[in-house]
Amino acid sequence: MDEEPLAGGVANAGSVTRVGDEVRRPSNPHSPSIHRFLSELRRAGFEAASAPVGIDGDGRERLVFIEGDVPLPPYPAWVQLDAALVSLAVLMRRFHDASRSFDAAGSTWSDEMADPAGGPIVCHNDVCLENVVFREGVAVGLLDFDFAAPGRTVYDVAQMARMCVPVDDDVNAARLGWQPADRPARLRLVADAYGLDDTSRRGLVEILSDTIARRGDFVRRRVDAGDPNFITMWNEMGGAERFDRRHRWWLEHREKFRNALE
Repeated sequence: MDEEPLAGGVANAGSVTRVGDEVRRPSNPHSPSIHRFLSELRRAGFEAASAPVGIDGDGRERLVFIEGDVPLPPYPAWVQLDAALVSLAVLMRRFHDASRSFDAAGSTWSDEMADPAGGPIVCHNDVCLENVVFREGVAVGLLDFDFAAPGRTVYDVAQMARMCVPVDDDVNAARLGWQPADRPARLRLVADAYGLDDTSRRGLVEILSDTIARRGDFVRRRVDAGDPNFITMWNEMGGAERFDRRHRWWLEHREKFRNALE
């Protein structure tokens, strides 16, 4: 069968294809662990993640294709609705609950986007809209587990919220097609829909503060290493000023988000 290129993403941009009911994409040193994890998720009853098929001799992994809509920038209006965000928070709660059954002993994981504090269960760590499958505006699938690693559930929720609320200044958000919205209220929707307790809600703000203060260190490392996809994104999104502006904005607006979670 012919390979159909699939758009989206940064790290593997241009290297992901569909062949019939399967997706083929570059594997990495942690793919065997990721495949074991994905298989365990299905045994635990969570079928909203790509089912692994195998790793070919050409270095590509094969996964079952998930039918639906994957939003790409500029993000369409339907995925910016509160209902879509709530459905994503609910999906993440189901994902984390299923993850608890996985024994990560003997597995290896990327540390590039992992929770610096570590944690008890394997988290996704990169739930942006481009890594979510929707059907009729409802989140039904999670894609791209390349950066999965053990961590805290609240850390995973914070990273999703940062990218999908989004917790970002107006200039950065507009470049991705986000329309103006009450973002503190949307963060509360995430906390409520996921079911965060009071302690986790306070932790959510602190994790966001720490992540934003690091000013895109993951992207900077990829740029410094000469990754062409990240260099292109860095230039198109405004370089270092993108992250510096976000940090200044967060310091000015942090209390609004904290208050919205109380």
